[in-house]
Amino acid sequence: MVDETLMLRKLAQLEEYASQIEEYRSVTLEQYRDDWKLQRIIERTLQMMIETCVDIAGHIISDNKFRIPDSYADSFRVLSENKIITADLCQTMEQISKFRNVIVHHYDRVDAEIVVEILGKRINDFNRYKDAIVNWLKKECV
Repeated sequence: MVDETLMLRKLAQLEEYASQIEEYRSVTLEQYRDDWKLQRIIERTLQMMIETCVDIAGHIISDNKFRIPDSYADSFRVLSENKIITADLCQTMEQISKFRNVIVHHYDRVDAEIVVEILGKRINDFNRYKDAIVNWLKKECV
């Protein structure tokens, strides 16, 4: 059985990060490119949001003895396979987890256009993920 207290704490953490990044949603491409401090704040906050989502997935997978994922992206596939998130949300979260790898490992220079697009159009995907987990928890912890 999943540790409901831990899950709620992780979900609250995700919500806090989403709230903190909200003020940066209207950042323009030019503003982002011109301000290394802004880049650092946004990239680190996105990284923490993504890692929190992966952490939530990991706890669910472990507690329910689902198959062991072979990557961060695969964690979301495991949740989808077990009907915790939709296939559409899974695909989105896989893309987001791959973006995290770019930020953390500097495989390429971080593409400013992608960051600004995530800020403007993809932040709500974190809320969709949170809502899916909350809905699953409601069914699971009854």
